[in-house]
Amino acid sequence: MIPAASVPLQPSGWQQAWRDAIRDPGELLSVLGLAGLVDASDAACAAFPLRVPRGFVARMRHGDPHDPLLRQVLPLDEELRPAPGFSLDAVGDAGAVAGHGVLHKYHGRALLVATGSCAVHCRYCFRRHFPYAEQTAAAGHWAAALDAIRADASIHEVILSGGDPLSLATPRLEALTTPLARIGHVRRLRVHTRLPVVLPERVDDALLAWLSSLPWPVAIVVHANHAREFDVHVDAAMARLRATGATLLNQAVLLRGVNDSLEAQAELHERSFAAGVLPYYLHQLDRVAGAAHFEVPDAQARRLHGQLRTRLPGYLLPRLVREVAGDASKRPL
Repeated sequence: MIPAASVPLQPSGWQQAWRDAIRDPGELLSVLGLAGLVDASDAACAAFPLRVPRGFVARMRHGDPHDPLLRQVLPLDEELRPAPGFSLDAVGDAGAVAGHGVLHKYHGRALLVATGSCAVHCRYCFRRHFPYAEQTAAAGHWAAALDAIRADASIHEVILSGGDPLSLATPRLEALTTPLARIGHVRRLRVHTRLPVVLPERVDDALLAWLSSLPWPVAIVVHANHAREFDVHVDAAMARLRATGATLLNQAVLLRGVNDSLEAQAELHERSFAAGVLPYYLHQLDRVAGAAHFEVPDAQARRLHGQLRTRLPGYLLPRLVREVAGDASKRPL
């Protein structure tokens, strides 16, 4: 196994760690001792570029072509094979646009596509084909997005998503939440982010000060799919986030070859809770073009979730759901 990199949580370190991310499949395989043993797809990488922080790579098993963390990020030719039922917009984002960069799918909640940037490019990403150049809430200094929220008094919760909203510098986030705080009908803020898991350096003093200053209850929904995504640096980042008063939840995706076994699922949710993060959702794969090789059949997913119910206490059992375009909520399975 590659030893975990020593990554201090420094206030200015995350931008450099971001710039140092691996973008070349050949380099990734070489670092892991897999050059010549595993074939990455240059064509798949050209269609959806590779990006993975080196600290995340350090948690992968050296010499293991089936490593569950590697499988999430390595471009493969399988992504290029057409699959029936898999589309460019798997969850109906296009039909939910309520303003520039604002998606309004569920009652009381509005989602802001804060940015198209992310520190890691997961190969199963349901927004891998999203038109970020046309639909990013940060464009125009958030004005259009804020206008859309201000005009709809039914919106009580704002969800920052993307891409990854924490890929924005903290002053950019402050530029959103300062005017957002003046909209009286907004009562909660939720942040969906993978950065505290893949780039824990992002949880710096400036980010913590911003979170602590917010006038609402804050939920931070992180995204880890395997127990080995947690290490001492991630644990430290989660502890710092909790210290701001935020509620930490984890949503995972059920992925073939990554976490589709009882042991992998039980270890994930137990390890998540040990880091202070409560299991929230276990998503069935969004059927986005390029991700069909990750799909686990619904019958197998239900069977696995049933086994998990007998293995874990109820508070560690995530809800098994699928997002279906047009539904008024996530659909339980």
